[in-house]
Amino acid sequence: MPDAFASSRTPSWFARPAARSWTCAPAPADARDFHASLPGYAPTPLTELPSLAAELGVGRVFVKDESSRLGLPAFKALGASWAVRRVLDGQTTYGQAADGPGAAALVTLVTATDGNHGRAVARTSRLLGQRAHVFVPHGVHPEAVAAIAAEGAEVTRVAGTYDEAVRRAAEAAAAPDAVLVQDTAWPGYERIPAWIVEGYATLCAEIDAQLALARAGAPGLVAVPVGVGSLAQAVVTHYRSRRDGRAPALLAVEPENAAALATSLAAGRPVTVPTGGTTMAGLNCGTVSHLAWPVLRDGLDAAVTVTDAESARAAADLASLGVSSGPCGAASLAGVRAALTGAGADGRRAALGLGPASVLVLLSTEGPAANPHTTASDATTSSRDDRS
Repeated sequence: MPDAFASSRTPSWFARPAARSWTCAPAPADARDFHASLPGYAPTPLTELPSLAAELGVGRVFVKDESSRLGLPAFKALGASWAVRRVLDGQTTYGQAADGPGAAALVTLVTATDGNHGRAVARTSRLLGQRAHVFVPHGVHPEAVAAIAAEGAEVTRVAGTYDEAVRRAAEAAAAPDAVLVQDTAWPGYERIPAWIVEGYATLCAEIDAQLALARAGAPGLVAVPVGVGSLAQAVVTHYRSRRDGRAPALLAVEPENAAALATSLAAGRPVTVPTGGTTMAGLNCGTVSHLAWPVLRDGLDAAVTVTDAESARAAADLASLGVSSGPCGAASLAGVRAALTGAGADGRRAALGLGPASVLVLLSTEGPAANPHTTASDATTSSRDDRS
């Protein structure tokens, strides 16, 4: 097997092969119908890359390219749009004034963001004729702020961290005509973050249909970048709810400097870790979502960490193969390389149940960052749920 990309370091690695026997209830199926009704909806590409299959010593490799999802540069639009739809369906004043039918009433949808989630909430609000108020913490690139404002949202800059922006958004959402649409969950605020996770199931359903068209069969492994774990929760729920006996191995990938999930899996309990600088800003999280944790603990086969250099190399390689990916999205390829090459690779392959005919699916969750020159120190904050 070629080893040109084999890492010289030993990656942080956790494996639990028994996860493939764990099952759960499926996500509701109606999110995909809603997404299909949105202007500009189309499944994002699932691109086959034979050169990666040869490099990794497997049968076929596909990359799910989320660099343009509903006109936005990341998968976040799926969760935000479905949650907003559910919020509006539940508002007694939506479509009529509180004092009776006939007069239009508006809801202000409030959120905090580092970029993609807030823009997705703002875009959906505009499409559905509602208002949006988005709080952005210090350090968010001006281009990202401008993109949110261009969707018609009111933008409030916060001179503090993401956590402070979330606090400010929650306070603003206490107004009678406002609703918080946040992918940060805490005790007493869980329903809307759960709807956001439900929205991500559309991505998995698309993969099923696209693999069938490619006559690829079921995947042997799906690799997903992890921040707080909301997308990974959706992926685990999708594949562990299947009853066809073809459960794939599920691999979580985190930055070496923000390995909250890997640390928690090794400890058997949620552990908050200090985070360091990383260009994988969307994965720079010190705490796993408490909604995602039980699902990831029981349903993930493995977790691996990658460095900024490994992610950057993966992004460059994907670009050369026609897939536009940012540092977070390219983490999937970097993680698979770390798992399947280098010292100890045979044992990691065995733990994942992979052979020379296996089909791999890598989730590339975003396009290139708006500012490719942002430094790692610019990207650091405390734990964030505006994340994968």
